[in-house]
Amino acid sequence: MRGRNSPQKVALRARIVLGAAEGQSNAGLAKQLGVTRPTVLVWRRRYAKAGVAGLLKDAPRPGRRKRIGAQQVAAIVNATLHTTPRAATHWSTRSMARAQGVSEATVRRIWHAHGLQPHRTETFKLSRDPHFVRKLRDVVGLYLNPPDKALVLCVDEKSQIQALDRTQPSLPLRPGIPARQTPDYVRHGTTTLFATLNVLDGTVIGHCQPRHRHTEFLSFLERVDRVVPRRREIHLILDNYGTHKHPRVQAWFAARPRYHLHFTPTGSSWLNLVDRWFAEITRKRIRRGAFRSVRELERAIYQYLRENNKHPRPFIWTATASTIMRKIKHCKEALDAGH
Repeated sequence: MRGRNSPQKVALRARIVLGAAEGQSNAGLAKQLGVTRPTVLVWRRRYAKAGVAGLLKDAPRPGRRKRIGAQQVAAIVNATLHTTPRAATHWSTRSMARAQGVSEATVRRIWHAHGLQPHRTETFKLSRDPHFVRKLRDVVGLYLNPPDKALVLCVDEKSQIQALDRTQPSLPLRPGIPARQTPDYVRHGTTTLFATLNVLDGTVIGHCQPRHRHTEFLSFLERVDRVVPRRREIHLILDNYGTHKHPRVQAWFAARPRYHLHFTPTGSSWLNLVDRWFAEITRKRIRRGAFRSVRELERAIYQYLRENNKHPRPFIWTATASTIMRKIKHCKEALDAGH
């Protein structure tokens, strides 16, 4: 009761208990302390039941009675899952609140409790390759259990990279204001980036070419062949693009038996780790850049390549072929069920 840091409500409860211990009546204590008689009775009973600990915090309360019943919660969840608004592709908290006659905060709480996010979408594509399972296990097996004394390289092309320049200079980042760019731009041509990712250490061999044909691909393969160690088996992961299967390309590989080709299934470029690296260079160097010529764009790409190879970080593949097949099975079941 005399403590300087004691909350006033705790000190009041202590006065009630000490007054009762001195033999004061409940009515007299209530009048002296400026509270009601039921308050005195409550804290006398609480002290008798729980001791000093019962005075330090309030007992849990049942809270406000729920205004939204389980039936209405189920109606909101079903409407979110199985219907769409008349003039939109998905529900928002405000549109659902108007349709169901509840508050926006209520809809937000129900969606959060049931893990519903109508504003988000994810992409998927089921491959129609008849040899999908075999190719999947082949590529994933290289990632999880690469052969001894061999290199695993992921090869692909990022074509039609545009050299875009904004119509007005960008405004820099300021406290409280993000960097700003004009929404319109001027095109100055395109280039194609051929790249090979070393799965072991994350280094990348890259070269820009004006076109995307088997001739340029052969030129890039020659560059790779000069860089990779001699007398080492090379396993290349490629997609099914026609350039990679051109007769001249096949003849080039036939003359070099140390190269072993592993093709990803049709429509499954996500299996190729170099595509993940393409996403990195796009996000970090290309998308927000301003380039007044193709040469300037290529200069920026080569600079990123040099910095990447100074401190390479490999991408670690963790999903097994069985895990991927289970997810694909779930997608197929959802499609068959009309979901």
